[in-house]
Amino acid sequence: MPKTLIVFSAASGAGKTTLMNRVMPNFPNIVYSVSATTRKPRAGEIDGVHYFFKTEEEFKGMIAKNELVEWNKVHGNYYGTPKFFVEQKLAEGRDVAFDLDVFGKINFDNVYPDAIGILILPPSLEELEARLRLRKTETEETLSLRMENAKKEMDFALTKGKYQYVIYNGDLESAAAELEGIMEKILLSLA
Repeated sequence: MPKTLIVFSAASGAGKTTLMNRVMPNFPNIVYSVSATTRKPRAGEIDGVHYFFKTEEEFKGMIAKNELVEWNKVHGNYYGTPKFFVEQKLAEGRDVAFDLDVFGKINFDNVYPDAIGILILPPSLEELEARLRLRKTETEETLSLRMENAKKEMDFALTKGKYQYVIYNGDLESAAAELEGIMEKILLSLA
C-alpha cells in the first residue's frame, strides 16, 4: 500500500498548529516529521523529538551533503527537513505529516511530487493581525514584518503553490471538522 506525505502550510497566526494539535491525535498512524533547526531549544523541547537541534556549521554541512529535502532561513534561523527521517518513516510503512512554509513546500514538491498539500488560511488579513496582536509576543516592527511576510506567503501559496486543499480557519470547530474530513478522505483514497 503506498504511503502518503501530507504537507501543512500557513502564515503565522492562521491557526495551523492549533488545528493540527486538535485533529492529528485522531490519526495515530501518521507520524509527524521532525525538522532540523539552528534555533536554540525552548523549555521542554527534546532533541530528536521536537527538532533535531544543530549548530549553524552542522546545518550548513547537511546542506552541502544534500541531506535535506528542503531548507530555508526564517527569522534568522535555519530550518529544514532531513531526508533520512522521511526515508526511514516511509521504509517503516508510515504516513508522514509535515509543517512547512509555502516556499519550503515548493522545494519539497521537487523531491516528493506526490505529496498532498493542505493550506490553512485566516479568514482575512485583519483577523490575522488581530490574532498576532493577541499573542502579545510582537513589537509593532515585528508585527508589521510578519504581516508583510504573511501577505507574500499567502499570495505565493495561492498562485504558485501546489495545495490540493485550502481551509479558511475562521471558526476553530468548523475548520477542525473540515480538516478531519480531509484527512479521512486522503487516507481512505490510499487504502
